[in-house]
Amino acid sequence: MKIAIASDHRGYDFKERIKATLKELGHSVTDFGTSSKSESVDYPDFGMKAALSVGRGECDRGILICGTGIGMSLVANKVRGVRATLCHNLYTVEMSRRHNDANVLCIGADIIDEELLEQKVKLWLETPFEGGRHARRLGKIVELENGGGI
Repeated sequence: MKIAIASDHRGYDFKERIKATLKELGHSVTDFGTSSKSESVDYPDFGMKAALSVGRGECDRGILICGTGIGMSLVANKVRGVRATLCHNLYTVEMSRRHNDANVLCIGADIIDEELLEQKVKLWLETPFEGGRHARRLGKIVELENGGGI
């Protein structure tokens, strides 16, 4: 899989750990920045680039990291075709894939348990979408995204 990844300064250390894990698992990684944790940056500048690459189909999935994950989630979900979910534990990670076919995982570096970081990323990558009634629901979201119901 081709994975887009981005963070702000607060998520930089997690981003670097996740990149290494993804490469060990055989995935291709495109890093949209930031390139340092020492300089304060604005998360939309980096999160939007990664989210756009997923929305355009250039990358299969994306992982975005900031302090809480909230900002990156807000940014990513502005992009057509992106289904970004903010996950704090293994259950929400699994359900984001099974029921929502999430293609962008948002992580709060100040929030989640660092010891489970790799486990969460692996679970998110390996969990399939169940389809069925969930596909019907996602279809309604796509319809709304395309201007229906407004």
